[in-house]
Amino acid sequence: MPEPAQEPWSGRAGRKPFQVVEVTGPSMVPTLYHGDLLLVQRGAPVRPGDVVILRHPFQQDLLVVKRAAERRDGGWWVLGDNAYAGGDSTDYGTVPEELVLARVRARYRPPRKDQRSVFGLLGWAVSAVRRVSAERSASRRLRAR
Repeated sequence: MPEPAQEPWSGRAGRKPFQVVEVTGPSMVPTLYHGDLLLVQRGAPVRPGDVVILRHPFQQDLLVVKRAAERRDGGWWVLGDNAYAGGDSTDYGTVPEELVLARVRARYRPPRKDQRSVFGLLGWAVSAVRRVSAERSASRRLRAR
């Protein structure tokens, strides 16, 4: 199942260079989890390894978040970090460049209900906001390709 990004991309919201979107689904675990909030930059240059927001090639009203694995003829080969979730270029092929809308710059992970202890909150504070980059969060699956 594709990883939707819950944010309108038309009208006034579509003109902002930076936007916040919410992750739903498991296809980018362990890098991104359901409920994470992402700061994304529209129109930013994409490099292999970047996490991007794109329109699904067959359901263009559906936005997905994937990792841009490599540039190929006709666009980008994108993969989810969770090898078991599917819903990436192994299912639908190369994604045309014009369907890649934004690059993820940072991730904010809201605290869970079980993080109410002092140690739980300290652990959350250390990991809640993190820059999403190709160097830090590329999964082993992507490095092996």
